[in-house]
Amino acid sequence: MSKILIVDDETNIRAGLREYAEFEGHEVTEAGDGMEAVTICREQDFDAIIMDVMMPKLDGFSACKEIRKTKDIPVLMLSARGEEYDKLFGFEVGVDDYVVKPFSPKEVMARLRVIISRNRQHLQNGGPMQTFRHDGLVVDLAGRSVMVDGQKAELTPKETDLLFYLVQNRNLALSRAQLLQDVWGYDFYGDDRTVDTHIKMLRSSLGKYKDAIVTLRGVGYKFEVH
Repeated sequence: MSKILIVDDETNIRAGLREYAEFEGHEVTEAGDGMEAVTICREQDFDAIIMDVMMPKLDGFSACKEIRKTKDIPVLMLSARGEEYDKLFGFEVGVDDYVVKPFSPKEVMARLRVIISRNRQHLQNGGPMQTFRHDGLVVDLAGRSVMVDGQKAELTPKETDLLFYLVQNRNLALSRAQLLQDVWGYDFYGDDRTVDTHIKMLRSSLGKYKDAIVTLRGVGYKFEVH
């Protein structure tokens, strides 16, 4: 069972999500605006937060930034607006995933399971993982090597950095801006084409595992294996 905080100023949305969350066995707390969410998080711990963007008193982005000052709680953001800017800004302030209204509660629960599972795995491992394995794909983060079906993949240093970042943040939507900032650094003056070019080369190096790097139209990329 996980403790979930649902934050939305619309009562019917909170009620609908609560019904699905409790059906899956989660313990649910509700908040009607961002300010209330921040206050609750100062007093309680949660395994995840489902947060609306547009709310009175304090919007979801600002609430997320405030909560992250003291608590590292995964956040799934809800928004009635699907503009690329909103998604990019959400990822930059630390949102773990993003769902656009109108949404399916089943999809929200599925995404919620992913971010909770990933966060628990991170905590159980005591921090960042050292090796990622999926069938014949072995990513050795400590040794900075990648094996594809027993053969060493010849990656450039930047391709290696990019793959490691994708793997460490697997199942999370990553914007091109976020990748440029975290992989290339603040002082890099490239653009989205830099990311796209390296993704193309990286996919080529991964052979039959190239589909693990999923393109998220209008957003960026995600590393996902089944």
